[in-house]
Amino acid sequence: MADKPKLKRQQMCDRLAMEFQDGWIVNLGVGMPTLCSNYVDPSKDIIFHSENGVIGYGPLAPEGEENPHLVNAGGQNVTSRPGMAIVHHADSFALIRGGMIDVTVLGAYEVSENGDFANWRIPVRKGGGIGGAMDLAACAKRVFVAMEHTTRDGKSKLLHRCQLPITAPGAVKLLATDLGLFEIAPEGFVLREHAPGWSPDEIQAQTEAKLVIPDDLKEFRLRDAV
Repeated sequence: MADKPKLKRQQMCDRLAMEFQDGWIVNLGVGMPTLCSNYVDPSKDIIFHSENGVIGYGPLAPEGEENPHLVNAGGQNVTSRPGMAIVHHADSFALIRGGMIDVTVLGAYEVSENGDFANWRIPVRKGGGIGGAMDLAACAKRVFVAMEHTTRDGKSKLLHRCQLPITAPGAVKLLATDLGLFEIAPEGFVLREHAPGWSPDEIQAQTEAKLVIPDDLKEFRLRDAV
């Protein structure tokens, strides 16, 4: 299975972005989640929110068209949209803590079957600090996660219980990995969509936690052709 193709990062983020509803305010965390802003559905008006105070921005800027003064929380250059606003960092967090974020998409090191997740590492593990993730996890109406299914040495990131300090308990609702789309339900990880060419048994073999396989399991939905 090592040579079997997996989903690409943009495909994973496209799939999560398909779940965004018209009028939602969507926070995108640093790293892979920023790719969600590249998925544009003309039938929906999505307001992308960045912790650094850029509200209502568009996709990542193409090479050669960057505005050096317009970046998302990860420092990537983004494009402007009509009605976009730039606000103070404190005002940006007031939107978060005021419960106005409909969904935040975050990266993670680990997700447990009860929806706990860990996306920061203590200093001795040479990882990033918790940043604004604890505010987002506590105050956003929904938490989605985008991450690879396994570590570089092949260990599962979908666990019975998180081993790292958790960012928030029971917060994750939907998870996209390079092997599929998973819903966090009371019974655990429900495999809703599988990566093309991967069977449920093959995905289970890459997963520590026990997967629930529904009768209506589908192949991973990819970006519609334009």
